[in-house]
Amino acid sequence: MSPYRILVVTVVHHPDDARIRHRQVSSLLAAGWEVTFAAPFTGHGVQRPTDVPGLTTVDVTRAAGRRRMAAQRDARRVLRELGPRHDVVLLHDPELVPVTLGLSLPVTVWDVHEDTMAVVALRSWVPDRLRRPLAAAASALERSAERRMVLILADEDYAHRFAREHLVVPNTTPVPKDPPPAGTPDDQGRLRAVYLGSLARERGVAELVAVGEQLRRRTGGRVFLEVIGPGHGTAGEALAKAHDAGQLTWTGFLPAGEALARLDGALAGLSLLHDVANFQPSMPTKVVEYLAHAVPVITTPLPRAVDLVERSGAGVVVPFHDVDLTVERLLAWADDPAAAAALGRRGHELALLELDWTQHAPAFVAELARLAGHAR
Repeated sequence: MSPYRILVVTVVHHPDDARIRHRQVSSLLAAGWEVTFAAPFTGHGVQRPTDVPGLTTVDVTRAAGRRRMAAQRDARRVLRELGPRHDVVLLHDPELVPVTLGLSLPVTVWDVHEDTMAVVALRSWVPDRLRRPLAAAASALERSAERRMVLILADEDYAHRFAREHLVVPNTTPVPKDPPPAGTPDDQGRLRAVYLGSLARERGVAELVAVGEQLRRRTGGRVFLEVIGPGHGTAGEALAKAHDAGQLTWTGFLPAGEALARLDGALAGLSLLHDVANFQPSMPTKVVEYLAHAVPVITTPLPRAVDLVERSGAGVVVPFHDVDLTVERLLAWADDPAAAAALGRRGHELALLELDWTQHAPAFVAELARLAGHAR
């Protein structure tokens, strides 16, 4: 039998998104699938790869801010033309759910990354008067998707939003077997605290800037903050200003492999997310990635992050917006890197047992193979 064929589509996410490209697509390719990956390569300034066996890439219009209609039209064209040539279609954005209406497609799967209703409240480009109607529309969209599609959930705490059970494919990460110890100095003898992930106001950008400024002032640059990830709106402006002033180092977006490698040897990983509805039930992927790379965690008291930190014994919980306590903890570990390394080892032990993507990939691939086989 010929390999299964899948069309993977996103108009929102970066083509190098860790969940989509480096976990799911890579696992399907490793299992012998033929994957067509439609993503906004040009919109994110990324060259389409042409040398990955089994992978065909298609450029689509990027959806950003209020500019979404053109991306939806382009995605509908791609789905109409390419969808019937595949055994499964895998969608990664809620915007794509209504785009499929009226199309003749094979079995279609929506990978639900977030609490769709809660995320409406975080979109700075949504006018206040439209937040309530859009939240209601998001709820209706979820109900429609459940009737017409197969759903995969990124977090078990989204399950209550749906009437039926659905496969949960959590945001775990490949766990390296022997990462370097936390608190390893760089080639200039400096210690790095790190933040990895998207950046917005509610993700603690103001606190990160303040932490970076205090570290520079109090240590003369011996301890500094490295921020890795794309900044959105005013968050990007604040980070660029802080970077130019030497208060922190901001790399912007890095491909997943390069970004994760930057965690190795860091003094600590920061997760200073705010107390907002979309974060309450979710597992911050960055916390999982810090533990996987043997880096101790400083997190705000969001339930899932607290659970991981307390069960692993691999970090501390600080109150929301508490810059001073965050800095004091970083300075204490900078004075005793061995203590940071010991905490990091505890987190790595738990990550190997519970958070390794290689333990979850087989269920993901098997479910899609079941759907593809049924379709054939």
